[in-house]
Amino acid sequence: MTPLNYNHLYYFFHVATDGSITRASERLNLTPQTISGQIAAFEEQLGTKLFRREGRRLRLSAKGRQIYSHAETIFLLGSEIRQMLQTDYGASEVFRVGITDVIPKILANRLLQPILQRPGQMRLVCHEGDQQALLAELAVNRLDCIITDQPLESGSHIKAWNYRILDSGFTFFAVPELAAACSEQFPASLSGQPFLVPGRKASMRSFLMAWFEKHGIAPDIIAEFDDSALLKSFGQAGIGIFAAPTIIEDYVMSQYGVAAIGRTREFVDTFYVISPERRLQHPATLEIVNTPLAEH
Repeated sequence: MTPLNYNHLYYFFHVATDGSITRASERLNLTPQTISGQIAAFEEQLGTKLFRREGRRLRLSAKGRQIYSHAETIFLLGSEIRQMLQTDYGASEVFRVGITDVIPKILANRLLQPILQRPGQMRLVCHEGDQQALLAELAVNRLDCIITDQPLESGSHIKAWNYRILDSGFTFFAVPELAAACSEQFPASLSGQPFLVPGRKASMRSFLMAWFEKHGIAPDIIAEFDDSALLKSFGQAGIGIFAAPTIIEDYVMSQYGVAAIGRTREFVDTFYVISPERRLQHPATLEIVNTPLAEH
């Protein structure tokens, strides 16, 4: 097949978006005949029909829908490139960091704040998502690093390296009335109490359940959450006990109005930076890795 004609793809994209050759021609300041001819040439090159007509509107064919989804991605990236070039950020450097959705927001804030306080300008772009999606972005150089609580597994097809940045034990929280009732004889006092646990993709989930089993604790698990902030909000409402890294203990108590029941370091949450650089060079990644936070 001959190389794809991106002018044809561009005209196709606008016709598909507008649903009409006339509207696309007005947007592109071209005659309808020109647009129609370009679409016909594109269909001939591809050997397939991209549209079917329904009254005055053009509807995408099945193959047209597939091509449109790819065209949308291509021209979105092109728009981002234009925006980057047209926006005057002076000599600022852009730092694109992925944050897995199990990382507490306040911890991410503490890790990233020093970057914006560095001498010179640094523009921070944060993306949140699950680890696999962020690793896919890292693999194609759309991210400079990922902050996560799960290291990249050995044997991964993604060329990247783990850098441990801190460890934290865990504190157990509840509304003051429930916390007071459970503070004595901790951790045995957790048995039979309503408990909120993180979702299965959080690394602490398996450690927490193993810790319960080790101590013979049988809490009444009434809910689980992928979103750590939502979990804490249910704890704030008095629905149950929950655990969070001790490093953010003061924040959790002040923000959610809960009290600490007890603490443990028998299991810890370890936080990592995953970087495509074996020898770190990006100044912002170096800042995160080399700026110590007090471990708890």
